[in-house]
Amino acid sequence: MSGWRAWFDGRSLREKRLILVMLALLALTLVWLVVIRPISDALASERGRHADAVIRLGETRAAVAALRGLERDRPAPLTGRFADAVRARAADAGFALATLDEDGSNRVRVSIASARPAVLVPWLARLEAAGILVDGATLTNNGDQTVGVQLVLKGRGA
Repeated sequence: MSGWRAWFDGRSLREKRLILVMLALLALTLVWLVVIRPISDALASERGRHADAVIRLGETRAAVAALRGLERDRPAPLTGRFADAVRARAADAGFALATLDEDGSNRVRVSIASARPAVLVPWLARLEAAGILVDGATLTNNGDQTVGVQLVLKGRGA
């Protein structure tokens, strides 16, 4: 250490000042590289992780609210035979069923010879809202702006 002190004392006043300024700038640069920059990078990373967590939380809350809404708006269970409920809803909508075959307690195959698509699609949506799900559907163009329909319907939870 005394060698450095002797070397420093041998410098002119101007050189001593420049060396001190250089050492001060070196110290500031080291503090910036060793302390400030890593902390800044860590904070930026944590801000990103926090933003992602907030987005995930919002999405999860929205999904939970949607599920609660589905649970609250769940249709009442169908009473009586499933086939009778489907037949009654088809008659209410004005569809003449060509065939209605039971495929179990909560599943039927339905055939409609002629239906207008503009009436059929909303009827299917009403069925699904009431808890009667469309498991399969085949629509065939009749050539007269109507379709022939073969449906496989099942009760919710079947």
